[in-house]
Amino acid sequence: MNTSPPRSLHQVPGRPSPTLEDLALAAGVSRSTASRAINGGDRVSPEARAAVDRAVADLGYIPNRAARSLVTRRTSSIALVIPEPDVRVMMDPFFAVVITGITEALRETDVQLVLLMSRTGDDSARTLRYLRGGHVDGAIVVSHHRADSWARSLSETGLPTIFIGRPWDTASDVTYVDTDNEGGGRLAARHLAGIGRRRLATVAGPADMTAAVDRLRGWQAGLRDAGLPEGPVVHADFTTDGAAAAARQLLTDHPDVDGIFAASDLMALGVLEAVHASGRTVPGDIALMGYDNHAVAGTASTPLTSITQSIMQMAVRAGAMLLEEIEAPGSHPEPVVYSTELVERASTMVAPRASAVKA
Repeated sequence: MNTSPPRSLHQVPGRPSPTLEDLALAAGVSRSTASRAINGGDRVSPEARAAVDRAVADLGYIPNRAARSLVTRRTSSIALVIPEPDVRVMMDPFFAVVITGITEALRETDVQLVLLMSRTGDDSARTLRYLRGGHVDGAIVVSHHRADSWARSLSETGLPTIFIGRPWDTASDVTYVDTDNEGGGRLAARHLAGIGRRRLATVAGPADMTAAVDRLRGWQAGLRDAGLPEGPVVHADFTTDGAAAAARQLLTDHPDVDGIFAASDLMALGVLEAVHASGRTVPGDIALMGYDNHAVAGTASTPLTSITQSIMQMAVRAGAMLLEEIEAPGSHPEPVVYSTELVERASTMVAPRASAVKA
């Protein structure tokens, strides 16, 4: 008698889809072994796994994800939490690169990415309820602010969490991926001082974000290293319009400035606009630097010298670290901090050229 399994059983009209029991029978293994094989579990011999794979193909078996989640308590999804207004998320290329990087980390898995844009107040409370509700297996938080308290709140839930950017509360049981922002700020000061600029100022990021605080701290340390005064500091919101307004005020109050460090490339575009509007030139009157080394730095009307931030690498690494934490709860991977590099363009030199200096 022919005992070979029927092919494409689930495609036969009127016949129910093959079950896990059908799959186990066709593969000649127990139900538990078949379940472990299709769900990626260990303790399955190569022979049994191969037999299950053949049976899956022969039967056209489709795993029941709902039943699987009841057994594994997994949702096969993770959340990306961005505590920023929708318009900023859509306009800032930083977030597009972060999403691309995390998606790349998930490429070889069945895990889906859920985007949660959360602001302060009711939005953040609603987002936290969603995360606590078992809808995702873990979360990545990016662009967080001091008042958000995400590190403490998510630590209390026990949900595996990775931050992109150092959280304010490093005592909480979360880990992070970051750039050496302090080193990057120091490198910017060293560069502008090194090309002979002496009256230096900075358009810093929001004082409630660790990246902005660290860049400012590094900038001021670099000025001290060069024997220069710390100079004027104005704050903006990491947007072009916000930086343009801050730079207009800076140039009015300190017309003798001959070098400006903007804490992001988008802000540097706003500073460039304000400098030109004041009747001055870059780099002739004012040398200008940004941070991130986004594509916009190279395509600006005056290409911008910038400090690199490894956004794609950070996002890919954060995704991989979160998957590791989900698979081994409590493992808490060590924080990862990427070094910075300076890429010189026309905004800090008279004759445009390209070079890179390691931090």
